[in-house]
Amino acid sequence: MTTVADMTISHRDAERYEEKDFGFWLYLMSDAVIFALLFATYLIMVGNAAGGPTPKDVFELDRVVAETALLLLSSTTFGIAAVALSAGERGKVLLWLAVTFLLGAGFIYLEIGEFAGMIAEGAGPQRSGFLSAFFTLVGTHGLHVSVGLCWILVMMGQVYFKGITAPVASRLMRLGLFWHFLDIIWVVIFSVVYLPGLL
Repeated sequence: MTTVADMTISHRDAERYEEKDFGFWLYLMSDAVIFALLFATYLIMVGNAAGGPTPKDVFELDRVVAETALLLLSSTTFGIAAVALSAGERGKVLLWLAVTFLLGAGFIYLEIGEFAGMIAEGAGPQRSGFLSAFFTLVGTHGLHVSVGLCWILVMMGQVYFKGITAPVASRLMRLGLFWHFLDIIWVVIFSVVYLPGLL
């Protein structure tokens, strides 16, 4: 069994991985700025219901709790996959990435159901400033999760066909950063958007 720690890489390769990691951190910081702007917009617009539905009218506690549980659990399963990656256990990496994918897909399924239900009740993004800001913020996060799900599938293919090589491990670690970042953003969405709207 070959662990990632046992793999030797050249100094030049190590520098290349560090550059990619630095570039990815820059991307995450720029993404954080985008989400900060979306949060600010939501907080400004949340009171502008234009006589339409308010947060208390459209948010469902059970659905939000289920979405939160799925996404936070997916962060845990990705962490287990990272531990398996460090141990060089390809089968376990694939297993836990698959579980992470299913949990993330469940989250997206619930979110699409939430959006569809709101639109069916006449609470679509065009109805008011509050709903426009809500759909933009939560939809942007959902889009990121969907991209993360595609990335998980790609990485599962790479782990399966290429094994746990240094480049694959490096890409998986960046995927982990991205996935955990999305979980942090969701916790903020839950705390700033859903919780005050339900109380």
